[in-house]
Amino acid sequence: MYPLKLTPAFKDYLWGGTRLRDDYGKKCDYDKVAESWELSCHKDGNSVIANGEAAGMTLADYIKKEGKSVLGTNCDRFENFPVLIKLIDAKDNLSVQVHPNNEYAQRVEGEYGKTEMWYIVDCDEGATLLYGFKHDVTKEEFAERIKNNTLLEITNAVPVKKGDVFFIEAGTLHAIGKGILIAEIQQNSNTTYRVYDYGRVGADGKPRQLHIEKALDVTNLHPAKPYPVTAPVTENGCTKQLLSKCEYFTVYKINIESSADFNADSTSFECILNLEGDIRLTCGDYEIELKKGETAFIPAGCGKYTVTGKCEAILTRIDS
Repeated sequence: MYPLKLTPAFKDYLWGGTRLRDDYGKKCDYDKVAESWELSCHKDGNSVIANGEAAGMTLADYIKKEGKSVLGTNCDRFENFPVLIKLIDAKDNLSVQVHPNNEYAQRVEGEYGKTEMWYIVDCDEGATLLYGFKHDVTKEEFAERIKNNTLLEITNAVPVKKGDVFFIEAGTLHAIGKGILIAEIQQNSNTTYRVYDYGRVGADGKPRQLHIEKALDVTNLHPAKPYPVTAPVTENGCTKQLLSKCEYFTVYKINIESSADFNADSTSFECILNLEGDIRLTCGDYEIELKKGETAFIPAGCGKYTVTGKCEAILTRIDS
């Protein structure tokens, strides 16, 4: 086993921009690069391994070949790979949308539900996002406001700044606003129910599909709860801040000045998404370089590894 450098899958949704290509070096021929799926085993877009003897394999095929032990014992409870990690460049507003929970999604869509978290990597001055409702609403009011295009009057618009964190539990109405660059860590799902889309049309010239009845089934009609902020701690050469922890993922922001040591033990793989700076990741005799915007998957059981260089990164693992 060795650390895997990953090449992402890309999405060219109509609201996307060009920052992932222009500022983060993503090699993609799309005019708009809305999303890069940095760590993905999803059928709608697989990460591909870029280094070593597994180069050219999808991450999903690698895990199938090596066995689930590379995910760690904390992943034994999941039937499928548990997470999907993205960079999202919202040049325009995303649709107002909601994701179902596991029970509903597995019954209706045949895949996981979708709880996720957002880390604001960067944003324009004055940028906002939509996070739940301003106050409790009834299902009848929700349906009526969708019908008469007054939904935004009761949704909660939140100003954002770089470094903000949002936990989007399944059932939470939400929308990323224009001018925001986000790192998203989510359950391994691509099920989204659009509720409102500003009257936009898709590439076919037709209004994009809405999913009103399903959204009415799954949306939490209460205001979203603020997510607690955890103070950073300094250990093993880096400043580490817990951003989010739930049954599906544990996410840290790490800031390294020169060098820091980590350990991918038998309980979980680790994923490092490098947001700023160039770094070198060394595990035993194996070494990879990660530039700004690049991602590595460190299999469970790889043991101690060192990250060298000044950087800001997102570290994701699965805890019990």
